[in-house]
Amino acid sequence: MDFQHIVPPAYLQPYVRYFWALSSSTVADTPKTFKTIADGSPGLIFQHSDKGHFEQFGKQLATVFLYGQATTFTEIISPASFQTIGVYFHPHALKSVFGLNAQDLTDGCMEISGQLPEQLLNATNTQQQIDILAAYLYKNILLHQGLTDAALYHALQRITNSAGNISLKTILDELQMSERSFERKFLQHIGMTPKLFARICRFQASLNQLRNNQFTRLSDIAFEQEYADQSHFIRAFKEFAGTAPLKYQRQSIEIVENFPELIK
Repeated sequence: MDFQHIVPPAYLQPYVRYFWALSSSTVADTPKTFKTIADGSPGLIFQHSDKGHFEQFGKQLATVFLYGQATTFTEIISPASFQTIGVYFHPHALKSVFGLNAQDLTDGCMEISGQLPEQLLNATNTQQQIDILAAYLYKNILLHQGLTDAALYHALQRITNSAGNISLKTILDELQMSERSFERKFLQHIGMTPKLFARICRFQASLNQLRNNQFTRLSDIAFEQEYADQSHFIRAFKEFAGTAPLKYQRQSIEIVENFPELIK
C-alpha cells in the first residue's frame, strides 16, 4: 500500500490536522480489514474503487462521507484495490467547519452529496483532489465562522496538552463556568462529555508510547499515563482499541494512524 501524509495549507490548520492518502493496487481480490479506534477527532473520507466501496456493519459507505467522534472501535472492510483520501480534523471541526451538532454524529457518519463526489472522481491526481477538498472546507469555514468558541478551545488545549490528566474542576475554575453548562457546550461542539474525551486523550497517549516502544513493561505505560494500575490500563485500551496492548502490536499494521489493517 502507498501512503501520503499531507500538511494542510495555513488557512486550514486551525481546523485540519492533516490530509492523508492511502491506495492499494494489488491484483488479488481478497478484501482488507481495517479497524477504527477512538482517537478524539472526526474526519472526512473520499473513497474510489472499481471493485466496490468500504463496508461497515454490512453496509456500503458513501463515496464521500463525514464521520463523527468514535467512542469505541469498529471494523471496516475494504476492496483489495482502492484509492482513499482522508481529512483528519481537530476535535471541534464538526461544529466550526460544518455547523453541525457534533453529538448527532458521534459513532456515526453521514454522506456528503452534491458536486463534491463528482469533482473528486473527475480529478486526475491526488493533489487536485486535495485542492478540491481544501476549497470545499474553506467555503464551509466561511459560512460558519461565527461558531468558534474561545472558552471551548482553551479547554481542548488544556485536556490534550495534559494527555487527559487534568481535573475537570481545574478547567471549570479557569473558565468560571458551571459543570452542566460546560458539558452541554462540549457535547455540542465535540460530540462527547469532557470526561470521556479526556479518557480518550489518555488512551491515545498510551497508544503512542506503545507504538514507539517506549516501555519495558506494560506497567511502565500505566504509571506514566497515570492509570491506577496495569489492569486499569489494559481495560481502557481494550475499550477503545478492541484488544489488549501487546496483541494490538502483534495483529495490526498501522500505516494510517488510528486506522490499522488487521493481520488475520
